[in-house]
Amino acid sequence: MSFGQQGGPQSQWDPWKPQSQQQPWDGGAAGSPDWAALAEASETRNKRRRLLFIGGGALATVAIGTAVAMAVVSANGDDEASNRPASSLPAAGGLPSGSGTSTPSFAPTSVPPPLDPKDFVASKSKDTAPLAPDILYPGTQLTMGSTIYKKGPTADTKNCASAAKGTLPKALTGNDCTRLMRVTYTQGGIAVTVGVAVFDTEAAATKAKSQTNKQSIVASLDGKGVKAFCNSAICRSTINSYGRYAYFTITGFTNGKDVTDKDTAVFSTGDDLAEFTFRQIRRRGEAQASAAADG
Repeated sequence: MSFGQQGGPQSQWDPWKPQSQQQPWDGGAAGSPDWAALAEASETRNKRRRLLFIGGGALATVAIGTAVAMAVVSANGDDEASNRPASSLPAAGGLPSGSGTSTPSFAPTSVPPPLDPKDFVASKSKDTAPLAPDILYPGTQLTMGSTIYKKGPTADTKNCASAAKGTLPKALTGNDCTRLMRVTYTQGGIAVTVGVAVFDTEAAATKAKSQTNKQSIVASLDGKGVKAFCNSAICRSTINSYGRYAYFTITGFTNGKDVTDKDTAVFSTGDDLAEFTFRQIRRRGEAQASAAADG
């Protein structure tokens, strides 16, 4: 009686293949395990483990590299922020405060007030700049607005009463007038004489002005091509003062005609010369105040 395999060739059992069937162990040569196959399977298993370990290590390396790259990018981003213009930085109120030490204090400083130009024409002691008719009234003509006045004769005397009429001589001499300068301007058939009386103090000039009235008249000045005027005709006069100066005008027609309230050109001529005289005296004070401040 013979023993043999039935149903085809005997299937080989592979412990790593789930579909293979284990052969019974009977201690015989024919039923013993295939040790070579088992060794080969074990080697295959070990290779797989090594591959998995290497692959996992590579993934970890990639992860670490990515983290490092992200850190570098983040650091570079901080560098870029530090290089941005000041306008992109936080406002000063959002920045941390300093060391906390107290702010140094400084003693308050006082700035001297600006010099008043009038102070320099209010008294003889400060009003020391050169003075003459041609200094107060320079050039050969005067322009006020659109009107041009032609300059005529000038005069300068220390005897103030000799160049005044009516009640003006008493007001001048009674307050110690030291000088009376005159200048005449013409425009068309109208002439105006301006008289500037000089006193030692502003108080004296103000008092002299207060003692004048409608009969206080500066004497008109003719000559140098200007005919006599306002010697007997009715003329228009003005009186004012600034600082230690009192100034007067008398305006009329060169043909001897009387001035009436309708002669607006005569009024504007006198007003223009009075205004110009005030400006010139004030400019005199401004120039001396500026020189004193610079010195």
